[in-house]
Amino acid sequence: MKTPLIALLALVATSSLATGAAAHVVAAPDAAKAGSYAAIAFRVGHACAAGDTTLKVRIEIPDGVASARPQVKPGWTYTLERGPDPKAAPTAITFEGRLPNEAFDDFAVLMKLPVSGDRLVFPVIQTCEKGESQWTEVADPARPDEKLSRPAPVVTLIPAPNPTGAAPAAHQH
Repeated sequence: MKTPLIALLALVATSSLATGAAAHVVAAPDAAKAGSYAAIAFRVGHACAAGDTTLKVRIEIPDGVASARPQVKPGWTYTLERGPDPKAAPTAITFEGRLPNEAFDDFAVLMKLPVSGDRLVFPVIQTCEKGESQWTEVADPARPDEKLSRPAPVVTLIPAPNPTGAAPAAHQH
């Protein structure tokens, strides 16, 4: 049981590092099963500029996410922004603390993902002592991922299996 888990963690780490070379705030993992609960970490790889320090990370929660709960981080506080319905998922989560340029950190959010759709885009605003970086660009046919300078983190939704489809496979070892 440990071997598949270790392999999965290695795959997630490798894919996140590869994505991180092009973008400086990424979602890890970058894919999750539609309709599931998933803990997504938003990885901040550096500050807004050399020698700067990150003070805030604001993550916008897309429509369709049924719940979003931030993970408590020692040394950081968080604020939930909500729309008019206080029982609905937050519309944004802002973490506040200090992250020096030479370090990276993950800001995790446990979410109930929508049952349909192909991807979720999470615009992120990174506020630093000397400025701000808006990781909000979204790829489209005119501007593919490699043309974006500040892409928003994206989580691809993996369709859930059809429960009315074929009979479940027999249990094997």
